[in-house]
Amino acid sequence: MAIEVTMPQMGADMTEGTLVTWVKQVGEAVARGEIIAEIETDKATVELEAYEPGTMLKHVVAEGETVPVGDVIALMGDASEVVGEVERKLPAVTPVKRENPVGGSAAVKAAEVAAPAQTLPVPTAAPEPRTLATPAEGERVRISPVARRIATDAGLDVRGLTGSGPDGRILRRDVETAIKSPVAKALAVSPAAGREPSVAVAASGVVPMSKMRQAIARRMSMSKQSAPHYYLTLDIDMTSALAFREQMNSVATDAQRVSINDLVVKACAMALQRHPKFNAGYGEDGLRLHDAINIDIGIALDDGLIAPAILDVAHKSLGVIAEEGKDLVTRAKGGHLRADEYSAGTFTITNLGAYGVETLIGIINPPQAAILGVGSVMAQAVVRDGEVVVRQVMKVALSADHRVTDGAEGAGFIKEIQKVLENPASLAL
Repeated sequence: MAIEVTMPQMGADMTEGTLVTWVKQVGEAVARGEIIAEIETDKATVELEAYEPGTMLKHVVAEGETVPVGDVIALMGDASEVVGEVERKLPAVTPVKRENPVGGSAAVKAAEVAAPAQTLPVPTAAPEPRTLATPAEGERVRISPVARRIATDAGLDVRGLTGSGPDGRILRRDVETAIKSPVAKALAVSPAAGREPSVAVAASGVVPMSKMRQAIARRMSMSKQSAPHYYLTLDIDMTSALAFREQMNSVATDAQRVSINDLVVKACAMALQRHPKFNAGYGEDGLRLHDAINIDIGIALDDGLIAPAILDVAHKSLGVIAEEGKDLVTRAKGGHLRADEYSAGTFTITNLGAYGVETLIGIINPPQAAILGVGSVMAQAVVRDGEVVVRQVMKVALSADHRVTDGAEGAGFIKEIQKVLENPASLAL
């Protein structure tokens, strides 16, 4: 019997996703864990893994098509199986054009009709360079957020591109093809010219928000309105931790060189093992305790902030955490996260220490129970054994959901993090 592959929900507020690229074509064998497609959400492009082995039998959704969470996007199974048509959900209203040049409202976005499903053949030749087709005055350019970001970085005027997606939507591959072609010179814009539309809009008092910024606004508003936050701050003496880090890095490979944030990630994982309520989430039927400790780390992108997870941190060494953390940042910036990294986080660390920020108080990442804000390590005068000495001090701030834990529990948890970092030998155990 054919296996239905559905649009996954990657985040509590995700309602739909865009099928950017089919990595596995019809007829290809698929092993468990292999990447079969790239999915674009409001905040990132995520790689979709196969949860079962089989053969790709049918692409139900075409590249560039946006469909609701839970919709069937492909069928997999035995190579000898014959599959029929898949019933698609019809839109509730007549399609309309969005006027917002960047993101548009969720209501209008949901009203758009997806292009008919089709099975895409394996490409046999490189696509032709995109032609110049400047849209009429006031006409909106349909382009995916990832494609827009790549075009902006390359100084490419997307208004001159013809997209290969449904209804002419410009996809990542269209931009990458245009950048490599002679047409790119004709489409190139200067940095100042690329900023003109934003400046013009800003002069009218309204600056359009990207889909990522809209998603951040929606999630953070939901968090502050639904979760009663309480806050605890603490100074951690990082002098011994820095010496421990220097000793580790003297024998580590480049990939395994440990950052201060890696030390904090490991310390939080150890503290979460001893205080599991902070690795939980609130539900009307009770607390949802998680078996695995998956720690989200905040990563700043041009369009906003995302927080993918280092998975199963409790069972990983510092060197592995350092290596996976670097890889996670690289793939997040390149738009190649996996679905579980984007959706399975159970606790979040947000760190602005690299910017010299002393204190950072974060907003809880729903549906999690807490977030740790980390500031910069700074030399400070402190009293030790009745004498004033200079120590390397880092301020941390815990924001926690009062429905899940109370202040005394929060104090115990954040003190546990302090204990581990001030006695860093335990991080190597």
